[in-house]
Amino acid sequence: MVERNPFLSVLSHAVMLLGVAIVAFPLYLAFVASSHTAQEIVQAPMPLLPGSHLWDTYKTALLGGGDGAGSTAPVARMMWVSFVSAMVITVGKISISLLSAFAVVYFRFPFKQLCFWAIFVTLMLPVEVRIGPTYQVVSDLGMLNSYAGLTVPLIASATATFLFRQFFLTVPDELVEAARMDGAGPMRFFKDVLVPLSATSIAALFVIQFIYGWNQYLWPLLATTSEDMYPVVIGIKRMIAGGDAANDWNIVMATAILAMLPPAFVVVLMQKWFVKGLVDTEK
Repeated sequence: MVERNPFLSVLSHAVMLLGVAIVAFPLYLAFVASSHTAQEIVQAPMPLLPGSHLWDTYKTALLGGGDGAGSTAPVARMMWVSFVSAMVITVGKISISLLSAFAVVYFRFPFKQLCFWAIFVTLMLPVEVRIGPTYQVVSDLGMLNSYAGLTVPLIASATATFLFRQFFLTVPDELVEAARMDGAGPMRFFKDVLVPLSATSIAALFVIQFIYGWNQYLWPLLATTSEDMYPVVIGIKRMIAGGDAANDWNIVMATAILAMLPPAFVVVLMQKWFVKGLVDTEK
């Protein structure tokens, strides 16, 4: 039995609170900056208490406007582009990975293991390595400045395929035999047995892939040249131009706060399923 030491308990809580303060302080500064005018922010010292321009700043950010030298495109449109791209990437990755893992585990065909390892080897070829040929293909197909151009090159996922394959290998053979005796075909077995059993894994991958799709920077930077198709991460970069006085830092900080909300909401909403999908071994 571990003896409870009051001093160690206080010390552990103090360390935890210190860590939270270190992580949260930049977020607090961003929130404070978004409640002041651009002129107040560049003054020294910068105010550390919220100002009175909070709603005006967020309204300007969401609807577009401002006097900065950078982009003044509506952040609401950017967030919509980011949301659609993240959802398409997430759903596409999970769907393709489920089907490919199902085929690799339950179907017999020549060179099955070779096909799996060919998929797995693509982990060594991230977007950054193949970005030149990928851009050329997308450009030749006329997919620049489109949702297809933002999402299709990022949909395939060897990692998700590997995770689903490893889980499918743990499914008892008795389930397969029972489904076959009940007259269920391959897709019926996949839809009614494997997908429900994979619910927690799907939830964990959904969180990971949504954040991955939402935070994409390098590929959208190349694939988009029109303000109408900027994801919010690119929008923040386009807002910053020139010196400090030339930027609407209050709008930039408001956009940064808004950009953090959807991923945070997804993590909070699916936290229980996310943790269970990562640690639960009893499916």
